[in-house]
Amino acid sequence: MIETVVFDALRAAIGPTAAAYALLAIGLNIHFGYTGLLNFGQVGFMLVGGYGLAIPVAVYGQPLWVGLLSGLAAAVVLALLLGAPTLRLRADYLAITTIAAAEILRFLSRNSTSEDVTGGVYGLRQFAGEFYAVSPFPGDRYLGALAFSGNRMWAMTVGWGVAVLLSIAVHRLMRSPWGRVLRSIREDEDAARSLGKNVFLYKMQSLILGGVLGGIGGMVFVLSLQTIQPDMFLPQVTFFAFTMVILGGTATAVGPLAGTVLFWFLITGLQSGVRTVVESGVIPGVSAGQAVGATTLIVVGALLMALMVFRPQGILGDREELRLDVR
Repeated sequence: MIETVVFDALRAAIGPTAAAYALLAIGLNIHFGYTGLLNFGQVGFMLVGGYGLAIPVAVYGQPLWVGLLSGLAAAVVLALLLGAPTLRLRADYLAITTIAAAEILRFLSRNSTSEDVTGGVYGLRQFAGEFYAVSPFPGDRYLGALAFSGNRMWAMTVGWGVAVLLSIAVHRLMRSPWGRVLRSIREDEDAARSLGKNVFLYKMQSLILGGVLGGIGGMVFVLSLQTIQPDMFLPQVTFFAFTMVILGGTATAVGPLAGTVLFWFLITGLQSGVRTVVESGVIPGVSAGQAVGATTLIVVGALLMALMVFRPQGILGDREELRLDVR
């Protein structure tokens, strides 16, 4: 039993879904960790990135590269639409706007009137053929007991490769003069404004960059699953990403990666353990689905609260980085 739980947890911690969430967390770290923006709708960028890729390929028969560019453009447009009316106001306006926008987009994509384009509640399929056609993993079983298929191995390699490269790029960028301005805005935007910096413009650039990374995460996510449907993008996805950022270390380059791996290992191990216990009949009258879903949400909430109370800087973070002045 313990061996099964450990392998399930490790399989999830390094799998392609975890890589997609790592990209989501890297983008959120730019918003929250480096700039002090309270974006509670990062999953909306994930949604438009995924649908931006899937719709041109699955509905209009375009090549995959068109879908990739479309997903990136959709994330940029969403950032502009969200940032233009809110970034000159207090941080809570951005938080409210982003979480509302993400839910509006989800309901629009599942609405029957958009079914011809988004597939409605059933979503879209058959858009990942070009991606897997270039896979160098022809076999059916990799990494021993983890038993990754060839397609899953390819998606994992691409996803984590992109995540690591973008983490390095963000690290270098945040050490540049541009990144230092973002940190100054996070600490005291009035002081940055007094030095002649266009705070609104820098915030918009940060929102666009982090949103694009979230959109890339959405593209990796749907390519790994080879399907997309609206209810993949529930609001708790954003709060999972917040937990990963805080767990690994806010405003650090490696923090989102480490936090994602640890988060998925803990959560999946817990889910596997609870499922095993329930299916053994130890807890009568409770279905495995109910137990796993409820336990996951309870543990994520408790973990996030515990982190903010006892270790707000995360595993690799610096407490000095958390002196935010979000107004």
